[in-house]
This record gives sequence, C-alpha cells and structure tokens, in this order.
Amino acid sequence: MPEISVIVPVYQAEKFVEKCVESVKNQTFSDWELLLVDDGCTDGSPALCDRFAAEDDRVRVFHRKKNGGVSAARNLALEEAKGSWIAFLDADDRYEPEFLQTMYGLCREAGADTAACAHLNFWADGTERPELALPAGMYDAAGIRERIVGPLLGDRLTQPVFNGFIWRFLFSRQLLRRAHITFEGAYLEDELFLLEYFCHAQKLAVTDRPLYRYFNNPASATHKYMPSFMRVFSRFMERKEALAKKYALDGLRPQWRENSNWAGLLIAIGNEYARGNAKTVRQKQKTVQEICARPEMARAIQTLTPEGMTPNKQMVARLVKGRHFFTLTQMYRLKNRI
Repeated sequence: MPEISVIVPVYQAEKFVEKCVESVKNQTFSDWELLLVDDGCTDGSPALCDRFAAEDDRVRVFHRKKNGGVSAARNLALEEAKGSWIAFLDADDRYEPEFLQTMYGLCREAGADTAACAHLNFWADGTERPELALPAGMYDAAGIRERIVGPLLGDRLTQPVFNGFIWRFLFSRQLLRRAHITFEGAYLEDELFLLEYFCHAQKLAVTDRPLYRYFNNPASATHKYMPSFMRVFSRFMERKEALAKKYALDGLRPQWRENSNWAGLLIAIGNEYARGNAKTVRQKQKTVQEICARPEMARAIQTLTPEGMTPNKQMVARLVKGRHFFTLTQMYRLKNRI
C-alpha cells in the first residue's frame, strides 16, 4: 500500500498535465500513488492520462463520461485512495521535487496529523511570488483553532486573507474517513473542506519553504464570469452555517456571517461587472443593487464596516455603503477598459 495518495482532477488540461505528472514522478519520495480523474475531458487529456498509467504502475486513471466538477472528481479519488496520507495537486500546477518527502517527514517526525508548506505563485510572463500558509513551526489544537479555523470562518476581508488552498497541506486519510469529510460545489469548496478538517486536526507542522508551484491561470474558473455565482454562494453559506452549528464556532468570530457575506458581496460585484457578462451596463447595475438588497447582504452592509482590505476593495465597499451605484458602475467600466 502506498504511503501517500496524490489526487489530480483533470479537465481540458492537455497543455499542462504532462508537466504536472512529471513533477510527481520526479519526487525524492517514491512511495506514492497518483490518481488522475479525467472529468469528462473532450481534449487530449484522457489519452495522456492513459499513457502515464501505462508508463508507471503507480499511476491510476479514472474516466468520467460527463464533466461533474472538481468536487465530484476529488470525492471519487478519495474513495479510491489507498494511501495513509492524501495530497492534492491541480492539473496546471506542479510540486517541487521535495514536496512529498518534506511534508511526510514533518508529520512523522512531529507526530502531526497534518503538514503545510508555503507556495510559489507564478504567472505566464515569468513573474514569481512566494506566499506563506502560516509561519513555520508547530501548532496544537488551540493554535489551529485560532490561526486557521477562526480565519476561515470569519476573517475573510482584512489582508492577508488565509486562503483555502488545499494543495499546500498533507492530510490524514484516517481523519478524513473518520469524520466523513468530502467536497461539495464548484467554488469555495476548498474553504469548507479545510474548515471542517481543522475542526478535527490536533497537531499541524508547518514549513516556510515554498514547495508547491501555483500557476495563476487566466483560463481558470476563478477568472471567468459565473452566472450562477449567487446561487453557489448561498449554498456555500448554508453549509458554513451548518458547520458553525455542528462545531459550536459562533463564539470564535461573533460577526462571521456579516464578514463572510461582505466577502461574497465583493466577489459578486466583481463577477457582475466581468467582461464575460453579456448584460447591458444598466442591467449590471440593477443586478448589483438587487444583490445588495438581499436581507443577508443588507444586514452585513448595515452592521459591519470592512477594514484592512486592498485600496480597490475598500473603495468598492465605501461606494456600496453609500449606495453610490452609478459611480461604482462607472468605476468598473473604466477598470475594464484599462
């Protein structure tokens, strides 16, 4: 049985997946299996995945006839995984050669049920920027609750925001199965996965070495207009509410609902003014006003004044609180032209 199962959802990734797989095969730690989930690809990805499996018996491929989304792909792989530990990798990203060895060593040496690393953001023009998960060191259950659970629950505005990147962690498969933790949804699904996982984790070992290379892909879902964003976000908040109740989290961040709704509102506004939205300018402005009038958003706008955000987001928040929707629309028109 392999020690580590690496899970990679694959969708229309023929330009990237070979380097992704190579980064796993080039690991200094060799006791792994790689689970590639072809999520209904219509490009050359399925054939590439089959070739990788034929070349290395540690690679297993699962073909789905229809695209079911990243959560369904990961859940399928979690059911099939044989390793004691679970690692995630996106098809357009790469591991540094010592990712698995370092993360596995951190868990074994410290008796931790989770390890985390920094990562390197990189762009197509060659720009690179490292980003920490947390300062290096050991975190007990109380430290995990304060430094991860609290921020994921209700610190979604003040910079730096703790991002829900699952791929910079090594997870205990035993813990995941015991707590029945899975994914749901196509957006923000990783935040809820991490939130629930760290309600159970007792010890976390962190290195500040950037061992994961994250490609800021302009073609990814986070850069596209999402017509169903508010429906997706509403479901996200329903699930977050259920987790807060299940794990008695309300006292950890008393205004977590307002904070989370403000964060979602700012994303919704940016999404509505995205270039891919075919609505007229007037329709976009009307939709933004309707979103702001939703009871949960109106309550957040009325009771919480966001602070510590980037200058652009701070400006948007001020315009929203002042109900200056025409000015907000003109600002986004100018931004998109630039």
